[in-house]
Amino acid sequence: MIELKQVTSALGGKRLFEACDFAVEAAERVVIMGESGSGKTTLLRLIAGFQAPDAGEIALDGEPVSRAGRIVIPPHRRHVSMVFQDLALWPHMNVFENVAFGLRVRKLPLRTIESDVKRMLAEVGLDGFEARRIETLSGGERQRVALARALVVSPKILLMDEPLSSLDPERVRTMCDLIVSLHGQMGFTLLYVSHRFDEAERIATRTVTLREGCLQGAIT
Repeated sequence: MIELKQVTSALGGKRLFEACDFAVEAAERVVIMGESGSGKTTLLRLIAGFQAPDAGEIALDGEPVSRAGRIVIPPHRRHVSMVFQDLALWPHMNVFENVAFGLRVRKLPLRTIESDVKRMLAEVGLDGFEARRIETLSGGERQRVALARALVVSPKILLMDEPLSSLDPERVRTMCDLIVSLHGQMGFTLLYVSHRFDEAERIATRTVTLREGCLQGAIT
């Protein structure tokens, strides 16, 4: 479960959240919508632990992870993965190395890493792509690599920041269906930022709008 309790946060002098309360139940698929600059990316960064709120508290599974001006539990200990809008793939690494990165940080045995990466690449439809260079991949294939890298560590929470904004409508539909399918298999909680209603309709079990510093409304 994700809980924001009276969270206030500003960026560049602009107040994005004002005593905001928000909760996401375990295994929900929640899509966050809102105008550009409304704070959608900041919300994900707060939950991931990349920045602390100015006031209030953020808790995951009932445990406080951030308080006013302070990171209580760092990002690598939150069981949270994030797919960024620009994907943030490392061009000097091949597909295998990109997907394996989080497992190597956890110092898992090489045999386990190889097995987990191969399994995850097969799940996202990239079986046999291990040695491919990032620059040789299509946009859709890069999206799948980023998704595989985020999920191979079996996160409890997956955060996605407009990850499909560069894809055409057909590939968007395909990727949305893949994300929902993987959610069904793995049971993670999904918080997904988008400005497109077609994505929200395919992904969300609940859609909320970020407006004037608060998360408002719900469509189920």
